[in-house]
Amino acid sequence: MSHSYQVKIDWIEGRKGFLTSEVLDSHIQVVTPPEFPNGIAGQWSPEHLFVASVNSCFMTTFLAIADNSKLEFSRFECNAVGTLDRVEGKFQITQIELLPILAIFDHALKEKAMRVLEMSEKACLISNSVLSKVILEPTITVAFLP
Repeated sequence: MSHSYQVKIDWIEGRKGFLTSEVLDSHIQVVTPPEFPNGIAGQWSPEHLFVASVNSCFMTTFLAIADNSKLEFSRFECNAVGTLDRVEGKFQITQIELLPILAIFDHALKEKAMRVLEMSEKACLISNSVLSKVILEPTITVAFLP
């Protein structure tokens, strides 16, 4: 099985460009982050998109595995923090910490929920495709039915 994902970038001016794809309806403006010379604050950077790729892949993988495992939940959110370091003279995102919060309906399902989260991190194709260490630190709560 092989799939292709085409993305194009067009430079606008200065340190800005637009990401587009023939198969997508929207575009994303991308800039150099403010930590670098002439960087721009408050907008998406390649570094944000890199961390977002791992985070969004983790979520979509979790949704598939939770569905296949029949794990019912009322809430899923995940904050991700990427750490940029200089390694052997080159910049690299060396670590991405995933901090999912998962609300389940039954305390008895807490171990199953943890297994599903761990399986999701291991199966995430983006995590498996990058050099960065990905650390999973979930929080599971029990939501009570109204």
